[in-house]
Amino acid sequence: MRPQSSATEVANRSNLLLLIQLRWIAVVGQVFTILFVHFRLGIGLPMQEMGSVLALLAAVNIASFLRYQRSPAVSNRELFSQLLLDVTALSAQLYLSGGALNPFISLFLLQVIIGAVLLAGSYAWALVVVATGCFVALSVFYRPIDIPHDGELAIASLHVQGLFICFLLVAVLLTYLIIRINGNLAARDARVAELRRQAVEEDHIVRIGLLASGAAHELGTPLATLSVIMNDWRRADGFASDPGLLEELEEAEAQLDRCKTIVSSILTSAGQTRGEGTVRTTVRTFFDDLIADWSRVGAARRLTYFNDFAPDQPMVSDLALRQVVFNLLDNALEASRRTITVTLLRDGDDVLATVSDDGPGFSPEVLESLGRPYVSTKGRPGAGLGLFLVSNVVRKLGGTLEAQNAGDGGGTTVVLRLPLASIAKGQ
Repeated sequence: MRPQSSATEVANRSNLLLLIQLRWIAVVGQVFTILFVHFRLGIGLPMQEMGSVLALLAAVNIASFLRYQRSPAVSNRELFSQLLLDVTALSAQLYLSGGALNPFISLFLLQVIIGAVLLAGSYAWALVVVATGCFVALSVFYRPIDIPHDGELAIASLHVQGLFICFLLVAVLLTYLIIRINGNLAARDARVAELRRQAVEEDHIVRIGLLASGAAHELGTPLATLSVIMNDWRRADGFASDPGLLEELEEAEAQLDRCKTIVSSILTSAGQTRGEGTVRTTVRTFFDDLIADWSRVGAARRLTYFNDFAPDQPMVSDLALRQVVFNLLDNALEASRRTITVTLLRDGDDVLATVSDDGPGFSPEVLESLGRPYVSTKGRPGAGLGLFLVSNVVRKLGGTLEAQNAGDGGGTTVVLRLPLASIAKGQ
C-alpha cells in the first residue's frame, strides 16, 4: 500500500472518532429538544417512536466505537455509510415531527457539509443526492403535529425560534467539526511528510550500502598485498635487528588487521538480515568486548568506562549495533580535547549508553538536524554520514538517539537508548 493511502485511511479513522463524538452530541441534543417541545411547549410528539430512533442511533454509535477500536484504518466508503446512517436517523425523526415543516429540516445541510469535508468527491455528491431526496420526500410524506397557538403571529414566532435554534446548532457544530478536521488533516500531512523523509533516507542508505560493499571488495586486494609486504619486512635483516622498527611494524600490522576486520564486517553485513551469523552474548559482555576492541586503536588512555548495567540480560551480538557504538566513540574521540566518558546503565526495559566528550560541542543547527545526512561541523565533503547511518540503525531497532551540549564548560553528551526486546536473546 502506498504511504499516502495509508496516511489517508489513518486520518479517516480519526474522523470516524469525530463522527462518533458528534453523534453523541446529537443524541443528547435530541433528547433535550424532544422533552422540551413535548412537555414545555405542549406540542404532542410520538415519544415512543422517536425514543426508539434515538436508542437505535445510540446502539449504532456503540458499534461504531467498537469498530474504531479494532481497525487501524477506515476507508471513504465506511465514512459514507456512517453519514448515511445519520441522514436516515434524521429523516426518521423529521418524519415523526412534521416533515419539511419542521424548522430542524435545515440539519440536512450539516450532514451535507460534513460529507463535503470528510469524503472523496463521488461519495460527497452521492450524499448530496440522498439528503436532497429525503428533503423532497419529507415535504410529501410526514406525520403532522398539532401546534397550539393563539394566532398566526404565535405560529410564526415559534417557527422563527426553531429556525434560530437550528442555526445556532449548525454554526457551533460546524465550527467544532472544521477545527477538529483541520487538526486531523495536519496530522495526516505530517505523517505523509515523515514517511516520505524515511523513504528518501532508506534509499540513501541502500546507495551508501552498495558503495560501501563495492569499496570493501576493492580494498581487499591492496590490503592483502600490504599484508604480504609486511610479512616480508618482518623477515628482513634491517627490521629484525632494530627493536624500534619492529615495534612500529607490529603496530602497523595491528592497524592493517583492524582494516581487514572492518572490510570483512562490511561484506558480512551487506544484504544480511539481523540474526544471520550472529553470536549470543550478554549486554555487559557485548559492551565490555566492544570497548576493549575500540581501545586497542590507541585511545585507551583517554577513555573512562563505567559499566553499571544490572541485572545483566542475554542479547544477540549484532555487527550493525557494534558499528553504531564504534561510530559514536570515533566522533567523540575526534571532538574531545582530553577525555571521553562512556557509561552503560539499565533504565527499566531499556539499555542506556551515554558517550560524553569535552570538545567544543554541537552548534544549534546540528543539534536540531541531528541524524540528517551531510549535517556536520567538520566542514569536509561527506561529513555527517556517520550520525545519519547511526540514527537510522537505532530507529530500526526501535531506539532513540539524543545529543545535548554540556553548557559553558564545553563538551557533548550523546545518549543512545535501545529497548532490550529488540536486542534480546532469540530476537
